[in-house]
Amino acid sequence: MSYFYWIIFGVFALLSWLVSASLERKFKKYSKIPLGLTGAQVAEKMLRENGIMDVKVTCTSGHLTDHYNPATKTVNLSESVYSSANVAAAAVAAHECGHAVQHERAYAPLKLRSALVPVVSFSNKWTMWVILAGMLMIKTFPQLLWAGIGLYALTTLFTFVTLPVEVDASRRAVEWLREAGITDNHTTQMASDALHSAAYTYVVAALASLATLVYYILIALGSRR
Repeated sequence: MSYFYWIIFGVFALLSWLVSASLERKFKKYSKIPLGLTGAQVAEKMLRENGIMDVKVTCTSGHLTDHYNPATKTVNLSESVYSSANVAAAAVAAHECGHAVQHERAYAPLKLRSALVPVVSFSNKWTMWVILAGMLMIKTFPQLLWAGIGLYALTTLFTFVTLPVEVDASRRAVEWLREAGITDNHTTQMASDALHSAAYTYVVAALASLATLVYYILIALGSRR
């Protein structure tokens, strides 16, 4: 069964590298296409035009570390996005504001994802320890491995719930950029392309998590023979 794990690991490691490389390439390409507003200005404008006055736009360190924090109600933009006026920066800023709009509109998948965060944080801390112990005691106490599988299933569920949240935020971002006149037909396609590439990272993560879950289940089922 171990060969199956290494096949999974190899395939998804390669996919992850390919998707990350494509994402970096496209963001570098679209960072060279100028727009009239910086990422920070795009974010502030999108929030205002959606009637959101209690969310603050901040600058955070790192590369592609952009995120929306519903707990603090902040849109946190990386330095290159916050101060740059280009298609890539506008796309990222609008995407993160898309999450703020989801929060304001009580978007159901986002509510579910937020509810899962503390549960998944707990499961991530203990899952691998429980699974490892379950494998060591698979003949004497198989229920322990199934408990670990249950914990890992929560992580897998979280990755799949994340998909519609990210796709919807990108949809909101691209539509608003076009309707607000920030991008024209040509640059709107560029923004959409960049955000689609980013979405693929979540797809690969979800599929990798599902494949690993199946692997653990097969081990548990095999122990019954």
